[in-house]
Amino acid sequence: MHPEFLRELTSQRGREMRARAEQQMLARSVIRARRDRRHVRVVQAETFVIPAVPDYVDGSFRTDAAAEQPARVPSQRHAA
Repeated sequence: MHPEFLRELTSQRGREMRARAEQQMLARSVIRARRDRRHVRVVQAETFVIPAVPDYVDGSFRTDAAAEQPARVPSQRHAA
């Protein structure tokens, strides 16, 4: 085979191998990043704090005086 053809084939194979190695490295880093992200979600789920939900429509919270009052007022129908 002519030396120029052989040199070109060798350089082409080298370029293809470097490109394949770069793609594999990128794929491994994506897989590693996804795995790390899943681990972070698990850790965050363990430390998740539920925000306080307001007791009333206007966004206020129940006070101590409201907690002492009865939960419901009996209606006139059932009182008789």
